[in-house]
Amino acid sequence: MASKLVRIIAGLSVACVASMAVAQQATTDNRVGANVDWSVFQGDSPKECWGVSAPKETVNTREGRVVAVRRSEIQLFVFYRPDTSKDGQVTFTGGYPFAPGSTVSLEVGDEQFNLITEGEWAWPTTAGDDAKIISAMKRGASATLTARSARGTQTKDTFSLLGFTAAVDDAAKRCNG
Repeated sequence: MASKLVRIIAGLSVACVASMAVAQQATTDNRVGANVDWSVFQGDSPKECWGVSAPKETVNTREGRVVAVRRSEIQLFVFYRPDTSKDGQVTFTGGYPFAPGSTVSLEVGDEQFNLITEGEWAWPTTAGDDAKIISAMKRGASATLTARSARGTQTKDTFSLLGFTAAVDDAAKRCNG
């Protein structure tokens, strides 16, 4: 059973990372909407749509002290991929490689979720978790993601959820009809 679960997670992570590469290449050419702090993008090959936002606040600490660190893009996504039955897949990139075997804590209001990590990417383990997170985010004002880098830096990124519901609803409609 454990090996089957590992194979499923490995398969999902390969698909997720491949799609994330496409998302990072997003330009204003495929941006199809903007809703306050969230943007909507659409890709055609393969067909996918996503809402995405950058953090409003980022705090990096090491050994309890705030430190300056270099990070690439930090983004929170919700993907819709009709060809793969991926409806509402939450994904986070912290802009650095996460500590191996670590998780990312996602907090929305009083609700807390854990995301699994691989390389610079993190996502929930099940579609049910994706749905719970999206529901919480639609009700919330902000989402805070706390993680640990491979170098031991703790990061805390806070995203505004203003425009989140409109953006993910738009992305879902564009890809699912």
